Amino acid sequence: MTEPREPVIMVRGLRTQFGDHVVHDGLDLDVNRGEVLGVVGGSGSGKSVLLRAIVGLIRPKAGDVSVFGTDMLTASDAARQKIEQRWGVMFQDGALFSSLTVCENVEVPMREQTDLSPKTRRSLAELKVSMVGLPQIACDKYPSELSGGMRKRAGLARALALDPEIVFLDEPTAGLDPIGAAAFDALIKKLQTTMGLTVFMVTHDLDSLHAVCDRIAVLAEKKVFVTGTMKDMLKVDHPWVHEYFHGPRARAAGFGAED
Repeated sequence: MTEPREPVIMVRGLRTQFGDHVVHDGLDLDVNRGEVLGVVGGSGSGKSVLLRAIVGLIRPKAGDVSVFGTDMLTASDAARQKIEQRWGVMFQDGALFSSLTVCENVEVPMREQTDLSPKTRRSLAELKVSMVGLPQIACDKYPSELSGGMRKRAGLARALALDPEIVFLDEPTAGLDPIGAAAFDALIKKLQTTMGLTVFMVTHDLDSLHAVCDRIAVLAEKKVFVTGTMKDMLKVDHPWVHEYFHGPRARAAGFGAED
């Protein structure tokens, strides 16, 4: 594990709510440059809501969100756009446009954020498709023609379209069989290492936490209750955290035993 570096994402005092339902209240979190941070929590704890608040898809009721030193809640449209060019997002199941081919999906961020020629966009899209382990024949296929695992890889290729410094992943291994999930974990780790990515990963997958995450942030009681390594999590005295990291599924995966 690398030593923590300066935070590239800083969240302070975040409050998100929908009507009278408060999801987060006073949430603080730092994500350090070059790390893979796994975000876990019980159902309804707001893992995906936190991701969406950071990338600007949800407007929080209070608090501050800073990315690369820019206050994302007060920044001008131009300043926001510059920051958004430095991150990529992969939603569950890839969230691909069904009417576009894989390469056309990967080209979407390039169309929106650059003035590259169609030929250059296509060449770059083919490169990204190759980087995530898809065959070139997948470039001209539609999402409906792909398996679930291939759709996820195509979604990751789109997230990498602009050579981002940060990648946000929302349940990247959900719905995959154990072999497919392990292969996707290995892909994430390889890309993180070779590209120097910072990865913010919402997940419930204990194997993913163990395989790729440098740190884990646990959402509980409307806040980030604790952050630390897997070894740190095994020592936390909180009912949900203890059950999650010491429960039957954790024991089956070999993570629940005391050191």
